[in-house]
Order: sequence, then structure tokens, then C-alpha cells
Amino acid sequence: ELGNIYTRLMNPTQDVLEKRMAALEGGAAALALASGTSAIFYSVINICGYGDEVVSADNLYGGTFTMFNNILPQMGITVRFVSPLEPSHFEKAITDKTRMLFSETIGNPTLDVTDIGAVSQIARKHHLPLVVDSTFTTPYLLRPIEQGADIVVHALTKWLGGHGTGIGGIVVDSGKFDWTDKKFRLYNQPDESYHNLRYAHDLGDLNPLAFILRMRLVPLRNLGACISPDNAWMFLQGIETLSVRMQRHCSNAQTVARYLSRHPKVRWVRYPGLESDPAFPKASRQFTNGFGGMVVFGVSGERKGGETFIDRLRLISHLANVGDAKSLAIHPASTTHSQLSEEQQRAGGITPDLVRLSVGIEAVEDICEDINQALDGVRP
Repeated sequence: ELGNIYTRLMNPTQDVLEKRMAALEGGAAALALASGTSAIFYSVINICGYGDEVVSADNLYGGTFTMFNNILPQMGITVRFVSPLEPSHFEKAITDKTRMLFSETIGNPTLDVTDIGAVSQIARKHHLPLVVDSTFTTPYLLRPIEQGADIVVHALTKWLGGHGTGIGGIVVDSGKFDWTDKKFRLYNQPDESYHNLRYAHDLGDLNPLAFILRMRLVPLRNLGACISPDNAWMFLQGIETLSVRMQRHCSNAQTVARYLSRHPKVRWVRYPGLESDPAFPKASRQFTNGFGGMVVFGVSGERKGGETFIDRLRLISHLANVGDAKSLAIHPASTTHSQLSEEQQRAGGITPDLVRLSVGIEAVEDICEDINQALDGVRP
């Protein structure tokens, strides 16, 4: 029976958040969790077991890459990394052990854009679920389920919450994937830990929700990465202003990207909304209402230039988060991706000069002025 029996499994505040996120994404149901990282981890182990494989884009957030590259193999789950710039790379990596495909809508931090529709066609051809991390786009810019994704993941901590006040994640199930294929043994073999239930067969009218119900009944119930009601409430407040904030994030980021592209101490700029950016064709075809709030650029002086720029900022905060109402900056090579070797960093597009900006909703003139005074101290 569905209902509120224990807060780790479900509570009324969490239920409202899940229903609203499912509605925003056009999904059938959702499950809120303690973080975006736990949302990704639970999505994987809710599909894969020992001996199974995942085909994943290689331009991932550093924490996700470490999970896929170092932790999942300890559990007997192999991840094959491919460049998402060409959808055919996913298909070439599929084997008879593959159980899911994974990608971010906008790669972190290089801001490459994945063609979700093209990858979803490959997933359907091989009858594999496509799991998409849509944190950087939010439903305001892109609804991956409409492009063919089966599962959508968000870090609620970012733009959906909007103020960096809580940690949380959410998984949205399209309810469209057929789990009765015998290769998905977690859904077709009796679960000894839960009344020998076969999730793809024994849920009656709820069979289309087999994925999200199993995630609640197995990983969440037994591993416990639950969201607190207080955090769920904070995210509900943030979602109410999502459209207004995203409009400002997108317009400010577009202005900042153009400003940086003309600055003499900036070597290069990546922003999907610049017509010169290699991601622009895919982004303009898939996104609505803008191109997001993230800008990355290469500063003169390599690593030293990046460190100098960060140290001189006054308005923009030096924080590892993204998606706050306030502008944030980070130097990934020495912070968010520092656990990776230099070879792994470069393979993911992270160069020593790369600075990542999460452009906030302040007056854009103030943002550009702070960037300019910080760049003044950088040696060419």
C-alpha cells in the first residue's frame, strides 16, 4: 500500500515536491533524495548489478566521474566512457552486458551539449534506458523525456532550489520503459528482500512505475539517502520562482559571455548561446527560453592566471556550487576536479586556465565590472 509510514520512505512535504517535479518534467512519478549524487547512484544500482555495464558520456561532473570510474567498478559494475559529441559513440560501446546509457544535458564544466534525441534513438534500438542528468538545464530550458529520455535526474541544490540553502536530488521516471525484458534481472527475478516481488510483473496498475517504486522500496528503504522535510520545503519555495530566475540567469550569462569574448586577457569562451560556440547548433535545436547560466573561459597566465582571477573577485563568490541567485566562480583544475589526474582532466576538457562562472541574477553591469577588475590583475 502507498502512503506515509516512515519519513525515510516518504512524507507529505516530500510527496508534494515529487509530484511538482514530475509535472514539470512531464514524467509519471518522482523520488526525492538526499543529493544529486545519491540520485545518480541510486539510478545506476536500481538498474545494474554485478557484471552489468553502463555506457556514459565522458564530460561529467567530477564527482559523477569518480563514482563511475572508481566506485562502481568495486561493485562489479563497469562504465564505458565515450565522447557525447557524436551519438554513434554510444552505440559502438554497447555490449550484451550494457544495461543503461547515461549523459548530462550540458557537460560540466566544458558545457558541451548532448543530442538527447539522437542518443535516445540508439537507446530504443537496443532497448536500454537512457538516464539524463538535466541539472544544468532544468525543465525551463529542456524536458529530456520529450526528447526520448527514460529517467531524468536533478541536483535540486542548484537552479531548482536557487539559493544554495539546501542539499537534495530528485529522480523523475517517465513511466514509459518496459522492464519486462529478461536482461533486467532486478525487475524480473523475485526479490527475496521484499516478499519475492517481481517489480516488472507484480505491481498491477502500478507496473509502469516499476523503476521509481523499486528505488523507493529497495535503495532508499535500505540505504537511506533520504531528503529531509525541511530541505524539501526549501526546494518547493525555490521552484516557485524558477522561471523568473532562469530568464535572468540566461540573459546575464549571454551578456557575460559576449563581454569575455572581447576581453584581451581571455583566451577562449564557451557558452552554448554564442553562435560561434560548437555547442550552439545542438543547443538552439533542443533548448527553449535560453541557454543556461553557466559560462566557462580560459584566462591568460594558465593556472596562475586562474588563481589570480579567483583571488581578486569581490562581488562574485568563490564557491564550488552552481545555480545560486548570486554569481559564483571556481577554478576546476585545482578544486572540483582536483581528484582527477591531469590526463583525466584534459580528457574531460579541463585545462589549467579554465575558470567556471555560474552567472547569477545581480545587475549584469556589476558582474562585468567585477570580472574586469579581477582580470586587471592577471598577467598576460
